[in-house]
Amino acid sequence: MNPHQPARPAAGALACSALSLFTLPARADWEVNLPRGVSEISRDVYDMHMMVLYICIGIGIVVFGAMFVSILKHRKSLGVKPATFSHSMTAEVIWTVIPFLILVAMAIPAAKALIKMEDSSDHELTVKVTGHQWKWEYEYPEQGIRFFSNLGEASREARALDSGIDPFSVDNYLLEVDNPLVLPVGRKVRFLLTSSDVLHAWWVPDFAVKKDAIPGFIREMWTVIDEPGTYRGQCAELCGKDHGFMPIVVEAVAEDEFDGWVTAQLDAAVAEAGSADREWAMDELMERGQSVYNTACLACHQADGQGIPGVFPALDASAITLAEHLQVVLNGKPGTAMQAFGAQLSDVDIAAVVTFERNAIGNDTGEVLQPAEVKAAR
Repeated sequence: MNPHQPARPAAGALACSALSLFTLPARADWEVNLPRGVSEISRDVYDMHMMVLYICIGIGIVVFGAMFVSILKHRKSLGVKPATFSHSMTAEVIWTVIPFLILVAMAIPAAKALIKMEDSSDHELTVKVTGHQWKWEYEYPEQGIRFFSNLGEASREARALDSGIDPFSVDNYLLEVDNPLVLPVGRKVRFLLTSSDVLHAWWVPDFAVKKDAIPGFIREMWTVIDEPGTYRGQCAELCGKDHGFMPIVVEAVAEDEFDGWVTAQLDAAVAEAGSADREWAMDELMERGQSVYNTACLACHQADGQGIPGVFPALDASAITLAEHLQVVLNGKPGTAMQAFGAQLSDVDIAAVVTFERNAIGNDTGEVLQPAEVKAAR
């Protein structure tokens, strides 16, 4: 090495950077293909996708190859004279028959997969999925379990304007929920899909299941999850201003773990029902009410209770009576965007959030609403 020749670290760094593009971790961050998934259907979809992709690549190579060869070998500068024939029956038959055979080759496995996708017979578990603006409701009719799944608290706080939180510091930003859907591996799960308000779409890429949730209709789809794990998806239909904030999280667990989760959910429901019969202290209601407000009310009424002008009125210094307040939360307000929470929240949650709203975010009425009063008002 010539000691008088300057080193070229930039060139070395550039070479290293170029090589790093071909390493597996680097390419994983730029993944653009379909996931292979963790269900039989998802693997069928992936295999068909790859088959069609390779066919298209092959067609492209043949067609463009023939074009380039013809352009290069038959150009005027080589003295080539153009043909004088008007058509070729042989060529027309070939370029008709070959695409027809290709389409048949693609249609047969595609038709089989589509038929399989719609066959939910012999299912072992049923889950009803209902889309709401902007949350998912899950119900296990055979087990008597029902709950709502909202955007996770960390993501909800980071997405707020002027929150000062860097979204990149939040794990699974906008893809985390407070209550994930729990399913057993190895069981055929049938989904009954509907909506309470507008069009939504339940989509989990790793299952290759996606279908629109339509108000007034019940639609079916199914899956069998092969591997335990956490699988994430999103609403895939534009459903309003918070469309991007209603993710889907599925926890796939072993069968015995799922059975234990079912037992825990039923025990919690019994405890929740019993707690509605006792008298709650104001501090207890305020603490729980703040949590309910942040989950169910904050997006529309804002953290300071100022609401959204022209859409949601301010709760700060509101003159509404306690009885009127309870009825609005229970039954909504016709002709406005205020939805009914009577079917979404328990008696305790409604009592807590009403108490919180009347004694926080600019209010200090001193009024306390007990769960028993909510139960009597239903």
